[in-house]
Amino acid sequence: MNRLALAAALLCTAAPLAAETHHIDPAKGAAALQEALILARPGDVIELGEGRFALTDGLSLDVDGVTLRGQGEDKTILDFTNQEGAGEGLLVTSDNVTLRDFAVENPKGDGIKSKGADMIVYSGIRVEWMGEPKASNGAYGIYPVESTGVLITNSKVSGASDAGIYVGQSRDITVSENFVSFNVAGIEIENSRNALVTGNIASLNTGGILVFDLPGLPVMGGGNVIVRGNLVGDNTIPNFAPPGNIVASVRRGTGVLVMANDGVLIEDNAFDNNPTAHVMVIAYLQAFDDPRYNPHARNVIIGPNQFGRGGDDPQLDGKEALLEAFGGALPPVLWDGIKEDDSTGLRIAEGVTGWTLNLSKPGQSIAEAQPGPLSLTPLESWEFPKVGAPAQLEARLK
Repeated sequence: MNRLALAAALLCTAAPLAAETHHIDPAKGAAALQEALILARPGDVIELGEGRFALTDGLSLDVDGVTLRGQGEDKTILDFTNQEGAGEGLLVTSDNVTLRDFAVENPKGDGIKSKGADMIVYSGIRVEWMGEPKASNGAYGIYPVESTGVLITNSKVSGASDAGIYVGQSRDITVSENFVSFNVAGIEIENSRNALVTGNIASLNTGGILVFDLPGLPVMGGGNVIVRGNLVGDNTIPNFAPPGNIVASVRRGTGVLVMANDGVLIEDNAFDNNPTAHVMVIAYLQAFDDPRYNPHARNVIIGPNQFGRGGDDPQLDGKEALLEAFGGALPPVLWDGIKEDDSTGLRIAEGVTGWTLNLSKPGQSIAEAQPGPLSLTPLESWEFPKVGAPAQLEARLK
């Protein structure tokens, strides 16, 4: 075998090339950035330079193990103001991806969507729709769906017409140390399991943190969600969701809303100036034909929290009668009272003031409410299942 043939044979049998770092400056343009995303190999780092990338079309990444890294959320900006399509700014469909330290501004659709992307990290990301909040803004800022292993940390989202940070149909999730403002919903965990929502600031939204289960989705049965150590206040922004959107029904001034979920722990949060209610627990109210779906909120635990001013301007039907019944302000914890059976529903820790409306079925008029205090349920022996993203996701950021 001659030397040329030998060299060719060795190349064919060699291990994959070592991971590389590819630096892309804004001056190289959108085409160079998308080309780098397409040609990347597993383990590669695509480093975005400082400045503003002017983009007219969405970006996509489908290579496993890639890191897309900028110079900081205010230094590297993917600007979609002149985006021609209606899709997301960036779509990720591969596993073990890390997105960090850059901004996405004014996408026509969602900010960053990852679908079926397991073990994904969002860190130091900013997604923002500039100007006044409006229904024509994209629905979601940071939007992982159908994933196992999700970490969203140290990020900011503003202006989403549905949810700033939305995790749907996923499991093993941590949403930590983020700032969400001027969205309809600050953070939403939907049809997902084993989620930890901690250390976030949800302020100046319509609703701060939502934990939902909805019918008719491929992945059902959300639950095991801990909402702990968050600051949830001043959620006073009028709802600007497009008509017909499920979050269009979220009342201005809602702190945490739990709907039709199974196993939610709310503790050690600080609530202030949520004019409808700091914590609301409700059943799903609309008609549905999904036999897999349970519309009741089950096994919701309200532990110790700090409750400031709230409930003094509830955006609810029968507002005047409710305020009169409650002496001028709704209690910190309000439950519609609709339960699957006597063993499920809502439990509260000592020192938590909660009331039930004692409704008996979904869709019942609030005019039929018979408000009464929630009875105390001892919680000393209650243990919550392990939740949160795998530890190796945090390790990627060190």
